[in-house]
Amino acid sequence: MLQARKNRLWKFFIILFLSAGGILLILFSLNSKLDLFYTPSEMLKANIKPGYRIKLGGMVKSGSIIRDGTKIKFIATDFVKEVPVIFDGIPPDLFKEDSGVVVLGYFLDGMFEAEEIFAKHDENYMPPELSIEAAEI
Repeated sequence: MLQARKNRLWKFFIILFLSAGGILLILFSLNSKLDLFYTPSEMLKANIKPGYRIKLGGMVKSGSIIRDGTKIKFIATDFVKEVPVIFDGIPPDLFKEDSGVVVLGYFLDGMFEAEEIFAKHDENYMPPELSIEAAEI
């Protein structure tokens, strides 16, 4: 085999090895940052390991919000199953009963401990400030 072909073959294998290593590093990094989304029914069926961070999405059950200082307890439902949620912090302005919610946290001992709450809205959302100004006009 000619020396030029050997050099070309070595370069090809080095590039292939480095590319595979880079792809593995990217996949490993993404796997540790991945948060899976579940509804209450899916979450209760799934075998979720303790300490595994997930996103829980559903509706806030009517009459379920209990506030105690900065702690908020409520029930997230998909109208089939319900999951109690506890959150310590300030919720978003759109967080209310009978509205959509996505919570990020951990499911431990039958209680979902939320780190963060994301309130959901439909495509016709208008900030409260604008809806007040529109009503005055």
